[in-house]
Amino acid sequence: MSAAGGSGPLPRTLLGLAAVAVAFAAADTYVVVLALPDMMTAANLDLDELQRAAPIVSGFLLGYVAILPLIGRIADLRGRVPVLIGSLVIFALGSVLTAAAYDLSSVVAGRLLQGVGGGGLVPATMALVADLWPPERRGVPLGVVGAVQELGSVLGPLYGALVLAASDWRAIFWLNTAVALVLVAAFLATRQESRPRPDTTGVDVIGAVLALSVIAVVVLVMRQPESLVSDVTYGRAFLPVVGGSRWLSPLAVAAAGLLILFVARQLTATRPLLAWRSWGSTLAAVDLPGAVLLGLSLGGLIVAFASADPAVQVLSPTGPYLLVASAGCAAVFTWRQARASRPLIPHGALNATSAWGALVVSLFVGAALIAALVDVPFYARLTVYPDSQLDAALVLLRFLAALPVGAVLGGFATRVISAGPLAAAGMAMAATGFVWMATWDADALRHASATVPLVAAGLGFGVAIAPVNAALLASTRAAVHGVTSALVVVARMVGMLVGISVLTTIGLRRFYAAASDIPPVRQLCPQDQLNCTVYGERLLDAGLVQLHTVFVGAAVCAAAAAVCALITLRPPADHRRVIAP
Repeated sequence: MSAAGGSGPLPRTLLGLAAVAVAFAAADTYVVVLALPDMMTAANLDLDELQRAAPIVSGFLLGYVAILPLIGRIADLRGRVPVLIGSLVIFALGSVLTAAAYDLSSVVAGRLLQGVGGGGLVPATMALVADLWPPERRGVPLGVVGAVQELGSVLGPLYGALVLAASDWRAIFWLNTAVALVLVAAFLATRQESRPRPDTTGVDVIGAVLALSVIAVVVLVMRQPESLVSDVTYGRAFLPVVGGSRWLSPLAVAAAGLLILFVARQLTATRPLLAWRSWGSTLAAVDLPGAVLLGLSLGGLIVAFASADPAVQVLSPTGPYLLVASAGCAAVFTWRQARASRPLIPHGALNATSAWGALVVSLFVGAALIAALVDVPFYARLTVYPDSQLDAALVLLRFLAALPVGAVLGGFATRVISAGPLAAAGMAMAATGFVWMATWDADALRHASATVPLVAAGLGFGVAIAPVNAALLASTRAAVHGVTSALVVVARMVGMLVGISVLTTIGLRRFYAAASDIPPVRQLCPQDQLNCTVYGERLLDAGLVQLHTVFVGAAVCAAAAAVCALITLRPPADHRRVIAP
């Protein structure tokens, strides 16, 4: 698809559909925060077993990050819109599996698929923008994409709260399925409109019916509706033929039979639903072994950090072993990348300084951003709102609401300001906000002035989104926009994972050091140890030391991003041309 300058209704329609898909997938990430207690109960976990529930979150991250480079490369070879459609279908399947889940394994499997589908939307959308708009006009659409992605963090909790007020947590994922399928239908409609001769041969209806039948029967096996299970006649279909597993019931056997029929249909149909005959050359071109090696390397990194308890150490107990395995896979991937004739990341894709510079900037941006997302609400709970999670979240809303505004402003600013200085200015603003937060005392959030650093930091992060992405796309070939866009998303996510583990651990060490200087409560309040306010105030001071340390660390990461952007984000000379109003 060639650049069309964004003229005509089709580019705007495609951007609008892709933006809605990105926003919805981003919102789903934050919805789970509210639904997690109910999901834990459905997975037969007690509410005090948060560590065992960690795979519900890390499973999504694993799917989101580990497969992203492969999806980005596929987008380069098969087109942006087909990958957007495929990602939405995978996201819908993951939503169905999560909604029907009955134990921890099925919840994690559903979240993993949701991560794969949701993650594939962002790089495909960025590459689509590069296809539809020339370099000097990409800033605004890239700002829109960044804005809707960040807007999901604002709308997600609100959306989840509304659904949970009217129904249970499963309704969230059934709605996800419906929205994803509506977007798929809309994308398919735009593809038909863009063809000189619309395709009238239709889809593989028989294959589609078989696929939907398999999904429907599998959902029945998983959910086991009480009205059917308790029925004298229909209940027999749910009883295991042998053993005690629900997957050995007559209904499960029927699902397996339907699956066999579906596979047979795909092998024999002239135009199968999965269009598998054209995938052989695609998989050869994406270097599947290389994709597996990179996925394993990223997966080990994610699990090592995402499952850690920062109060104890940076890494999980198995973290060092996972990091060694991850480094080994990365080394083998690098060796294969250098020698393969058609590597996962094509040779020369990241040769430009701006290309790899965008990855480094995104890494530092992620490390700084996660500190605000996690520690601003923590600060609010520690100081002003100890009994209200909602009020603490509303404090963060001041930061989150500024992010999409900054993203749009940054998109417009790319028309007159080069990517490097613009991104550097945004991250310098974010660093300034963090430095201000590091001076907050226990009553800071009671004053209106506390809003200033929150809004400044949010605007700063937002402003940096479009120029970083624009510099990456301007300095790489159109044939690799998918995979390079995926890598910049991966860099940001890895920065967030490593950043929260390292900054929180450093902060906690400062807390323990400060707390160790507090005299025993019997010494501070020998007469009334149960109501010793002095001891509580000293502990609060130690907690503030911890959070101040995290904010200072975030400021350092933001400043590093600013310096790196100023040095490395140097687009081609013809990248920036002032557009007449």
